[in-house]
Amino acid sequence: MAGSGKLISGKEVAQHNSRESCWIIVHGKVYDVTDFLDDHPGGSRIILKYAGKDATAEYDPIHPPDAIKTHLPPEKHLGDVDPGTVLKVEVEVTDQEKERLERIANRPPLSEILNLHDFEAIARVVMPEKAWAYYSSAADDEITNRENHAAYHRLWWRPRILRDVTNVEWSTTILGHPSKMPLYITATALGKLGHPDGELNLTKAAAKHGVIQMIPTLASCAFDELVDAAQPGQVQFLQLYVNKDRSITKKFVQHAEKRGIKALFITVDAPQLGRREKDMRQKFEAEDPAEVTGNNQEDKVDRSQGAARAISSFIDPGLDWKDIPWFQSITKMPLILKGVQCWEDTLQAYDMGLAGVVLSNHGGRQLDFSRSGIEILVEVVRELGARRGLKFPNDKFQLFVDGGVRRANDVLKAIALGATAVGVGRPFLYAFSSYGPEGVDHALQILHDEFEMNMRLLGARTLKEVVPEMVDASSLQSHIVAVPGDRLYDSNYESMQHARLREVKSKM
Repeated sequence: MAGSGKLISGKEVAQHNSRESCWIIVHGKVYDVTDFLDDHPGGSRIILKYAGKDATAEYDPIHPPDAIKTHLPPEKHLGDVDPGTVLKVEVEVTDQEKERLERIANRPPLSEILNLHDFEAIARVVMPEKAWAYYSSAADDEITNRENHAAYHRLWWRPRILRDVTNVEWSTTILGHPSKMPLYITATALGKLGHPDGELNLTKAAAKHGVIQMIPTLASCAFDELVDAAQPGQVQFLQLYVNKDRSITKKFVQHAEKRGIKALFITVDAPQLGRREKDMRQKFEAEDPAEVTGNNQEDKVDRSQGAARAISSFIDPGLDWKDIPWFQSITKMPLILKGVQCWEDTLQAYDMGLAGVVLSNHGGRQLDFSRSGIEILVEVVRELGARRGLKFPNDKFQLFVDGGVRRANDVLKAIALGATAVGVGRPFLYAFSSYGPEGVDHALQILHDEFEMNMRLLGARTLKEVVPEMVDASSLQSHIVAVPGDRLYDSNYESMQHARLREVKSKM
């Protein structure tokens, strides 16, 4: 049927609404997913809910646009549906959803959002619970997730005085490209979980504020859609998860280069997903108890990873240093390793001719008790200085940091210690999840204003004057140290939960 070009009627699709024969519609195309039900990382129940129906609305927020085409063999692509014959899925508005919509209506005006913490506080109460769990979750006990932010509290300023700071400037260049701030919007997956326009919100805001967006491999929006939305001359980078099928990776990388992407950030800290238990608990609660029980020894599919696993099973755990020359052979884009966590690997990246590294632990979502990027930065600057005579920031080999940043003050600490720029991710997700495109615009304006104030108070007229001597980093490696608590951050943090009894209904 797939090759016939004949439109399939909605009535015909509706007949295939069981486990024995399950068809669904996604973006006007009909797919036979019968054989995929038990392999679906999200479990079969959610697919069966839409058996014989249009599943686009459920599919879009948690899948990259081409996921279904990639995972289903061509013979399961049945053809186009006749749009006039498709029955609309009736969406029941639950009491819980009504309460959420009421909270959205009661959001404070943007003028009352004073910092990035505020966006997180509002996002937490207005986002769907599953979306919040995916964005906010981190690995295991979430120690590293919290440490990423706390580490900045162990760095103290030594500001300079009596300098003319009438005019201050915090623009910079990142991999040779201008940026109005020493930060970039780092790659984060599944933007449509938070807002229907997903990562497009970030593309537009980046253009307006003159900063660089890193496009994620696992964006909810199609790659070409994000590139097409860029303004003339707007710089975009690409974050890459390396596919087990290298031909797919090669095709994607070379297509990105042709489309004008200026740098390739290869993620190297995700050979396997960390256990993100907040996200995993959402997965359990979405299923029937019988479907997720561990007693069925015949069920070999691990459905316990929530939204994260559903989109990432293609990532190659075999990625190795020996693959770097291959990447250098297929593209002329600068190559940066994203997720480096020690000076030894940074040194090897430098010796292999790469353009830089991102010192990062994947937002605390991979190996718990990994150190913060800002702590790794200090040792990298020290060791590469001693072993290769390098001084940082360095145009030939650039160091980036991400994770835990909530203030321009945090960014400037990283700049002082040798970073070229800092990646900011979750705060922008929270901004558009709570206030849409205006939220991201306001978030970047807040950072702009914070940079201006902090530069003046530091006595720094340009970023070149934000130097290591301005920072006391002597407590950075002391992981237990008395520091005043960050009440805003702590109040947004949602504690881990134990397993709990299912609701027991009284027989009386």
